[in-house]
Amino acid sequence: MSATGPVTLPFAESGTTIEESFAACERLTRSHYENFSVATRLLPGDLQRHFFSIYAFCRGVDDLGDEVGGDRLALLDAWESELEAVYSSTPSHPYFIALQQTIREFDIPKEPLLKLIEANRRDQTITRHSDFNELLEYCEFSANPVGSLVLYVFGHREPELHQLSDYTCTALQLTNFWQDVARDYEIGRIYIPRETMERFGVQEEDIKEKRATTGFKAALKFEVDRARELFRKGIPLIDRVHGKARVDIALFTAGGMAILDKIESQDYDVLTRRPALSKREKAMLFAKVQIRSKLRMHPLPAGRGRGRA
Repeated sequence: MSATGPVTLPFAESGTTIEESFAACERLTRSHYENFSVATRLLPGDLQRHFFSIYAFCRGVDDLGDEVGGDRLALLDAWESELEAVYSSTPSHPYFIALQQTIREFDIPKEPLLKLIEANRRDQTITRHSDFNELLEYCEFSANPVGSLVLYVFGHREPELHQLSDYTCTALQLTNFWQDVARDYEIGRIYIPRETMERFGVQEEDIKEKRATTGFKAALKFEVDRARELFRKGIPLIDRVHGKARVDIALFTAGGMAILDKIESQDYDVLTRRPALSKREKAMLFAKVQIRSKLRMHPLPAGRGRGRA
């Protein structure tokens, strides 16, 4: 651990009740991530609160790694100490008080949570990736654990489903990288592998000066296609889970693929304009996912499919 003395964690005051702790997690979720907030509205109330607690943990550790000033490694160590208290004693931070209830109810192992902390530690020193395999290894820590946590809450512990979830989560993480190339560069990071940049003749100066050269566009298309393939590999998960989990997973998959389509529609220039879905596009996507999910759960009778009166 890098902390040399007591470190006060940010985000919320300590000494709250369990209900107040879950409420703090909900406020954070609804104020930071509209898509996640929309998805959780489909869930029964007893599950919603647990997704809020998981999101609060994930958001908190990401903010410590990216946004908060001071000794980030010390703060991440303090975050891990609170996590250890969740499993061994009594945590003091509100997000962890709520998380302890979630972990106990769904018997969630510590490993995926520790991986998320480790991913943010790596972000403090690793700002470039040599090849795609190295980037995938990073996603094993930064993205895939989130999918495992979600599956645990939905009651799925089957290894094959967690593997399918890994495909989807890695694809979502890569999509975020290709959406935010310019933003990431501003905080000192480039996620396009060096191998890809060299293959297509992309210079770091191109990203710095926001020059979407022919080579940059070709490189991004190459990486977008890789992300699309991972989404396709993860799609079978939607039909393997039960209940509202289908809608949740389908929504994130469709949203990620829609961002990739948006990148393509911009001719892969993400340096001068960040690709994002409008409120109208999000609403249409949400409606389509709901309709498709209902058809999956209630297939049409024989003879009433497409093309039949």
